Amino acid sequence: MNIFVAGLSYQITDADLKELFEEYGDVSSAKIITDRETRRSKGYGFVEMSNEGDGQRAIEELNDAEYDGRTLSVSVARPRAEGDRPRYNNNRGGGYGNRDRNRY
Repeated sequence: MNIFVAGLSYQITDADLKELFEEYGDVSSAKIITDRETRRSKGYGFVEMSNEGDGQRAIEELNDAEYDGRTLSVSVARPRAEGDRPRYNNNRGGGYGNRDRNRY
């Protein structure tokens, strides 16, 4: 079972998150999501638990609970749909660079 956890303190590590959920059962993985450029926590993460019953109990008990001075929001993680990634094109806008070059 994949679990989404939001409202985390920016100082929480993967190990802290794993330890929090191990109280409810076997944790396969725990990952804090970080900003790609700064490497700072974004304040949310994902926990994978092997037993769905344990995962459901963890969600029920940890949702709206306070941890490290912050209120957690814990729910079943929704799978990312194929179209959820932002699409970037190479159109940089602009187009006015040479407009006044030969004016004088």
